[in-house]
Amino acid sequence: MSTPGSGVGQGRANTGGKRFISGVVEGFYGRPWTMEQRTELFKREQKWGLNTYLYAPKDDYKHRMYWRDLYSAEEAEQLIALISAAKQHDVEFIYAISPGLDITFSNPKEAAALMRKLDQVRQFGCRSFSLLFDDIETEMCAADKKAFSSFAYAQVAITNAVYQHLGDPETFLFCPTDYCAAFCTPSVLQSSYLHTVGEKLLPGIDILWTGPKVVSHKISVESIEEVSSVLRRPPVIWDNIHANDYDPQRVFLGPFKDRPTELIAKLRGVLTNPNCEFYPNFVAIHTLATWCKATADGRQRDVEMDDEEQDPCYSPQKALTLALTDWLQEFMSTDQPGGPCRPPARLKKEVSEEEPMQTDMGEGSYIPGPGENPLYTAEPLTLEDLKLLSELFYLPYEHGPTARTMLQELDWLKNHSLAAAAETDKTAEWCSRAQQFDGLCEAVVQMFNRLSNAPNRSILYDLYNYICDIKSGVGLARAYVKTLGGQARPAAQLLNTDPEPWGFRGGLSGEFQRMLPCHGNRDLFRHPLMTSVYSIRMFCPEDKMEVQRIFREMQSAGEGKVPMMMQPPLICDGLSAGEIPPSPQCALVLEDEMGVCGYALALTDAKPAAARIQRAVSDSVFQDFPSLVTIQVLPRVADPSPAKRMIGRLLSSIRSSGSRGVFCEVRHSDRRMLDLYPKLGFFKPITMAGLPQDIIAMGTSL
Repeated sequence: MSTPGSGVGQGRANTGGKRFISGVVEGFYGRPWTMEQRTELFKREQKWGLNTYLYAPKDDYKHRMYWRDLYSAEEAEQLIALISAAKQHDVEFIYAISPGLDITFSNPKEAAALMRKLDQVRQFGCRSFSLLFDDIETEMCAADKKAFSSFAYAQVAITNAVYQHLGDPETFLFCPTDYCAAFCTPSVLQSSYLHTVGEKLLPGIDILWTGPKVVSHKISVESIEEVSSVLRRPPVIWDNIHANDYDPQRVFLGPFKDRPTELIAKLRGVLTNPNCEFYPNFVAIHTLATWCKATADGRQRDVEMDDEEQDPCYSPQKALTLALTDWLQEFMSTDQPGGPCRPPARLKKEVSEEEPMQTDMGEGSYIPGPGENPLYTAEPLTLEDLKLLSELFYLPYEHGPTARTMLQELDWLKNHSLAAAAETDKTAEWCSRAQQFDGLCEAVVQMFNRLSNAPNRSILYDLYNYICDIKSGVGLARAYVKTLGGQARPAAQLLNTDPEPWGFRGGLSGEFQRMLPCHGNRDLFRHPLMTSVYSIRMFCPEDKMEVQRIFREMQSAGEGKVPMMMQPPLICDGLSAGEIPPSPQCALVLEDEMGVCGYALALTDAKPAAARIQRAVSDSVFQDFPSLVTIQVLPRVADPSPAKRMIGRLLSSIRSSGSRGVFCEVRHSDRRMLDLYPKLGFFKPITMAGLPQDIIAMGTSL
């Protein structure tokens, strides 16, 4: 179907004269959009210059799970109307089907069922199609293994057959199972799967690609040139940057960004697979349309750029402002009777013998008296409110500027809370920044109030869970800062060990995450004083050299005046030096973005190690503290909490072995470790007869 679209990419060499595909794919998991919403989408696409809609809702059961089933008469009527509505608005309707869950590629009856289903949709007026093989198992059944040399050959064979059966449609999209670089083994350039697809798939078939990852932070020109060389054609980007079906707590209202407009000449098209909620996708689709038109006239645009913006043709912030300005108009339109800004209806009084229904109480409206509370009046929503909303729910890999500022300020206020309690040179600064933080929190509350009273309730209902959640989170932070500043009593939900359920986030998913060693390693906010994100994992043989390196480095960095070789050895030195293997399940390493930065090792039975260095330890000590631990972290680990988590896990493993207690040894000269062990919260000094003068023993019962 030839549509005018936006004119982007028409006549370009990379598309063979075909128009540049631009638009929306409804391809998320969750409740599909309604027919009315899809029709509204077509109107928006036409208005904004987009030209394509890919029908692929994962939870339309006849699209994926029951792909063999034909549509009923009622379903057919709806699809016919939808395809017709797309044509009326110059939008190309692409019908996608996902047979990969259970299709037997080598069975002719399966291919016939697939063609029969697509023939039915073709009778509805559809002329563009797509076969999707994403998110499926790659293991073929026994019958297919006999018929095809690889999974890729099986997919290509049936796709080519369907394409030819449909008469080589002008638009036919194929989604590979390896649809992003992260899925390619061992790499994009060396992927046998992608090479088979590129070589054997008929040239008229276009291929969908999500970029480096399923949800790609950035998509570079170089990465697209690389995959294009393997696929032997430019891909159509299925962009998940605004998709939120993987996290029910997030919605994305930031602009389409981190895709340079140079890509347009390298691609067959771009389709955004946005938020599950229909109405919050205004920004995602609007800004994509602006991006697609950025170079449509072949000239560079005069845009203002900040330090992060390097694209001379497209400014995400300008595109966002344009989108939010238009979105504000939709917010202010009453979408249903009874919207809060709708003026009350005044009906003519009709003569009737019956008592008329009371529909207008305007003449008897309540007026507060002197000293009474004034009537609540809702202020109108502003563009600044929508900018704040967008910045609080920005994009998967980044918070908006205001959100980042709030996190940084809260972090600073926490770390400098002593300045609020005692007069220091930072007291005035603390109070000033606390007041500014409170102002930011108040802006969120006011934004919530104005959004809640916006006339368009359909948009509000799609956003309501998210704005309630952020208002609650901001409220907790606000109360905490006031408590630090002595302006309020400690809030029960902040300090109580048994808080109300609304005072914390989590549920079962949160419980699981808190039990995993890498929890939080993808947080978008990084502690300003810590550039590293820490993870704890089990020690493996490959870590031995790193542990020895850290051990030697910290030995040479000791503050003692006596050379290390002249000091009495610690029982644990053999553990750190790799001369004594740790007990099973009793060795952990700490990693940051630079690599291994700490370790915790243990012996459940320390007697042999003590005998090895001829250390006389009484049986009474070994009876109470039979096990030995050693921990070491590099100085760049400024926060003690990762070490505390690591030693906590190690002690748990030792306890499960049946040990009653654990001890450790530290040299007097090692001031850093003498400071660290008490901060861990487990160890206290113990008396151990026969200790060399320079050594202190600490222990903990299990």
